[in-house]
Amino acid sequence: MEVKIGVQHAPREIVLESGQSAEEVERAVSDALSGKAELLTLVDDHGRKVLVASDRVAYVELGEPTARKVGFGAP
Repeated sequence: MEVKIGVQHAPREIVLESGQSAEEVERAVSDALSGKAELLTLVDDHGRKVLVASDRVAYVELGEPTARKVGFGAP
C-alpha cells in the first residue's frame, strides 16, 4: 500500500510503500492524531521505520501502489 504523509513546515511529503494493511495504517494515524501516541510510526516494505511527530502531521493519503510502466511502447 502506498502511503503519503504531509509534514508541517516541510517542503516535501514522505512517500513509502508499506506492507501494512489499510486498517493498520489508519489505526496508527488515528492513534497519533488523537493523542494516544506521540509518534506516527509506520514500517515500509524494506523493514525500515518511519517516525513522524504526531503534532507535525498535516495529512495522510492511503492508496494502492501504482504500477510503473517500463519501455517505449505506444500507450
